[in-house]
Amino acid sequence: MTRLAAYRTHARAHLALGLPLIGSQLAQVAVQTTDTLMMGWYDVRGLAALVLGTSLYLILFLLISGFAWAVVPLVAEAAEADDEVRIRRVTRMGLWVCLGVGMLAMPIFIWSGPLLVALGQDPEISGLAQTYLRIAGVGMLPALIVMVLKGYLSALEKTRVQFRVTLGAALANVVVNYLLIFGNWGFPELGIRGAAIASFSVNAISAIWLVIYAMRTFPEHDLFVRLWRPDWEALREVFAMGWQIGLTTVAEVGLFNFSSLVMGWIGTVQLAAHGVALQIVTVAFMVQLGLSNAATVRAGRAFGRRDGRALVDGAVAVWLLGFGFALISLVVFLAIPETLMGLFVDPADPLKDSIVSIGATLLVMAALFQFVDSAQVLGISILRGMQDTRRPLLYAAVSYWLVGAPTTYVFGILLGWEGIGVWLGLVLGLACAAGLLMVRFRRLSQAVPA
Repeated sequence: MTRLAAYRTHARAHLALGLPLIGSQLAQVAVQTTDTLMMGWYDVRGLAALVLGTSLYLILFLLISGFAWAVVPLVAEAAEADDEVRIRRVTRMGLWVCLGVGMLAMPIFIWSGPLLVALGQDPEISGLAQTYLRIAGVGMLPALIVMVLKGYLSALEKTRVQFRVTLGAALANVVVNYLLIFGNWGFPELGIRGAAIASFSVNAISAIWLVIYAMRTFPEHDLFVRLWRPDWEALREVFAMGWQIGLTTVAEVGLFNFSSLVMGWIGTVQLAAHGVALQIVTVAFMVQLGLSNAATVRAGRAFGRRDGRALVDGAVAVWLLGFGFALISLVVFLAIPETLMGLFVDPADPLKDSIVSIGATLLVMAALFQFVDSAQVLGISILRGMQDTRRPLLYAAVSYWLVGAPTTYVFGILLGWEGIGVWLGLVLGLACAAGLLMVRFRRLSQAVPA
């Protein structure tokens, strides 16, 4: 088979596995977007509290989710070896670690109000955020079960169910928010407490759905039989990979949070434009993220059978797919930046023209952003499939916090380039990570026999 034919074969396999995952990621964004929109329609103070509460929630959730993502390469390798016992062991211990660390995080949610006040936030908004987190924080536990089972099913190439579950969750979230935030159809008007109950309910239903699906589809794995029994060897393996994956994700998310802080120092209008532009870029990034999840599975299976040729060809194919999606995003961002920005800004807002104008300029920078962001997220996912997580964590720390964050500040503040400078710093940080990860993959793949 020629290299081109091999790339086409791998690209089709990645798309077959990845398209449902892309749909799942886009549906997840819809859940977050509808929460923001519906709370904004209800009460501005509630919206501020929701944004503040979800910021704290997401940092902890992403950190703990690293243990769920560690399940993917481990199960993929075991599935390639037809080792059903190992599949059961690592998945169970993924549940153990996620739920155990999740329980340890509960006091942060329960006493989040004083914590947020200590961080300089408004006491009233902090109190509302605490009201939200005391309910939604408990909902993080079923959400972590969902993450582990999604990883388990992805590794076994069962991805369509994830799209159905996430889409169902997005629709249910709208309905429950409508009933409980606003008090429609005879339900009590609970405001931000209603949004928290909706979040908890949707996560719980999703977890039950996936548990039933996993038990019916793979009864031979006996995932939930004697779940209480510890497996210390598998637990250590999941924990060792998981904390590195979680910290790597938080390092990248932290860079974007830092960029928002810098934009806030520049000005309110610039921060608003930055926030809208990031929301648009996030939608495009969900395509890359879904594709990256498929890349982890495909790389994990090739690595599991020690097939170096398939590993390299699959990596090249998925990078080409990612660059293809990035090119589409580039064309859209350059062609209609004002139109895209206008979708997220109230036409009656007196600052609309300024926000749209600044944001359109940022989307031009986002066009460059797409390629390096695609390269780094796919690179880190391929290496994750090869169970290489320690070095990517080091690369993330260096790229995002020794390159990206300082250049964001220097270009945006010290040199006075404002928003363009901030986004140029993001591009440089991500480009550094992409280059290091691609070099790392080339070096490691050479050690796997063709």
